[in-house]
Amino acid sequence: MSQNLIGSIERVTYHDPDSGYAVLRVTTRGRRGVVTVVGKLLGVTAGEVVEASGVWISDPRHGEQFKADVLTLREPTTSEGIEKYLASGLVKGIGPIYARKIVAVFKERTLQVIDESPSYLKEIKGIGPERIKRIRESWRQQKAVRDIMVFLQSHGLGTQKAVRIYKTYGDNAVSIVQEDPYRLAADVWGIGFATADELGRRLGIDPGSLRRARAALRHTLDSFSREQGHVGMPEQEAVVRTLEKVPGLPEATVRAAVDDLRQSGDVVREPGDPPWLYLKPLFLAELGIARAIQKLQQGDNPLTGIDPEPVLMQIEERMGLRLARQQREALVAATREKVLIITGGPGVGKTTIVRGLVELYAHRRIALCAPTGRAARRLSETTGRDARTIHRLLEFDPALGGFKRTAANPLEMDLLVVDESSMVDVSLMNALLRAMPRRACVVLVGDIDQLPSVGPGCVLSDLIGSGAVPTVRLTEVFRQAEQSWIVRAAHAVRRGESPQSAPPGGTGDFYFVEAETPEAVVERLVAMVRERIPRRFGLDPVRDVQVLTPMNRNELGAESLNKTLQSVLNPNTSPSVERFGKTFRVGDKVMQTRNDYTREVFNGDVGRVTRIDEAERETVVTFDGREVCYDFGELDELALAYASTIHKSQGSEYPVVVVPLHGQHFKMLQRNLLYTAITRGKRLVVVVGSRAALEQAVQQADTGRRYSLLRERLHMPQADEVDEV
Repeated sequence: MSQNLIGSIERVTYHDPDSGYAVLRVTTRGRRGVVTVVGKLLGVTAGEVVEASGVWISDPRHGEQFKADVLTLREPTTSEGIEKYLASGLVKGIGPIYARKIVAVFKERTLQVIDESPSYLKEIKGIGPERIKRIRESWRQQKAVRDIMVFLQSHGLGTQKAVRIYKTYGDNAVSIVQEDPYRLAADVWGIGFATADELGRRLGIDPGSLRRARAALRHTLDSFSREQGHVGMPEQEAVVRTLEKVPGLPEATVRAAVDDLRQSGDVVREPGDPPWLYLKPLFLAELGIARAIQKLQQGDNPLTGIDPEPVLMQIEERMGLRLARQQREALVAATREKVLIITGGPGVGKTTIVRGLVELYAHRRIALCAPTGRAARRLSETTGRDARTIHRLLEFDPALGGFKRTAANPLEMDLLVVDESSMVDVSLMNALLRAMPRRACVVLVGDIDQLPSVGPGCVLSDLIGSGAVPTVRLTEVFRQAEQSWIVRAAHAVRRGESPQSAPPGGTGDFYFVEAETPEAVVERLVAMVRERIPRRFGLDPVRDVQVLTPMNRNELGAESLNKTLQSVLNPNTSPSVERFGKTFRVGDKVMQTRNDYTREVFNGDVGRVTRIDEAERETVVTFDGREVCYDFGELDELALAYASTIHKSQGSEYPVVVVPLHGQHFKMLQRNLLYTAITRGKRLVVVVGSRAALEQAVQQADTGRRYSLLRERLHMPQADEVDEV
């Protein structure tokens, strides 16, 4: 028989924000001490009053519990409950000390004062205008977020994204989502089409409606570019994939959605045989690259007319070396061409050429840049000159949501060198090239045998493949570099040959350690990272050693390996925070997983958790000496980074790289993936896994070309200037 229980929550022992399942310790009248209540409810805070309907049970492990079928919450009404409620960190600006001070003055009226007359809080010593402002904003936000959580849960959805929905739509979030739930998939990071579609179904939207078809087609185009790197796709394929992925849509409605999205300007249809569909920003980016290169190539090189040979002799003297034939060819080309590509693997002298370019243009304005902060720092170290990320060079402005440097406000320079240019996707390359002054020379330096950019497109490869951009291919491995087993291994893999391990016990820097089962791979990998490598080389296992794995999922994926490595490298410490199925502790190595222009942290940036503030509900991560704060509700932007995917390592170098390879990774075992992993290591690379997996990776070349028409556009007649994107 169902019973009722009312009490004050003393402690939240456990709460899963997504499922709502909670274990609460509650004081209630009629019973001594504290009782355990289990059930499902929304975000819960110590101090709140809970009303429960259910039955008493005897759990074999945990003893007597009240198992609730229905749980509802009320704000506390007693001074003791209010103090506990505020001390929990629910409201930013109020921790345990201020909670006690505020309640001592306002007693049972405290919540009313915060809600209706927060200016009265100035009566409390230490609370000034700035803190009052934070308290007022946080109180308003938490009430709005609670409304969103109620709305989501009432329609059977998890509530973890409530904070992000609020930050996207503000106080009108519920009404906006009710009007068009499909906006969530387009507007809110971390919410996919499936979630938005389920909400649409529960709100009664016709499964065969044009509105659903529009969202489904956009999802197809977006996921195709985001997950597979394609810029556009044939129209028929887009329609077929949409019908396969989203049941219940008539084909005629999907085709009507194509026309509707074209009319609204969301999608561009490229005529041809077959016709293609693009999301408009990607279409403009691809077209913009072609037009920018064509315009740059029309002008004269800033060094036109000089005799390069005497200059090269002076450069050799200043640098104290003799340039090889291919290096001289590259530098001579940089005095004649307006757009130039220099490509080659490790040890072939790309860095020397970049230093030579700096000398060559010593009396001109020079800019050096790279896609990531780590690559920019490395470029700066090798040249002795300032190098910036592309975003910093173009002066990204969060308030504008775009770059200050554009075609209308171009950069001021004579030479731009872009290192690690194989990492640059169509959108960023378009923004960069369109901001170039017509007089400048652009040199793109990169390695086309590495993985392509994480974002859409394969720009460097397409520029080379088009034949429209002069390219110098560096193939000669220099004697000093050839002594490195890492360099030998990388070039062997590039040729489709098995890499040779250095002799045991020597001073080699590349080793293959055989392990046949996944369990054996994990065991040997952990021993390498925790003990053998730090002991032999005197390195820090967290700072200096990076595990790079082909995949995110499965036993040898980044997610599982991170949990294992966290447990041995940074075991249980306090404080910690658990959100989105992940636990973060002070000292953890973490990675940013999306571009956040407001905070100026970008996908792939690695930092360390330096503080967890439970009162402020914030986690602080230090990236290269700069502190960045994350609300607990934004921790889905972070992932543990003891291990990361090889894709995420692009543009980075690490003292030591450890790579697990096994049949579990069979879908990802490709030559360019292994090549990229090996070339990330500076002092040591260790591959741990099965010989069969290594051979498969070496033999399997990635022949799949990303969908793009950039090569063709570079040979099309120049059209009018494209719109700003």
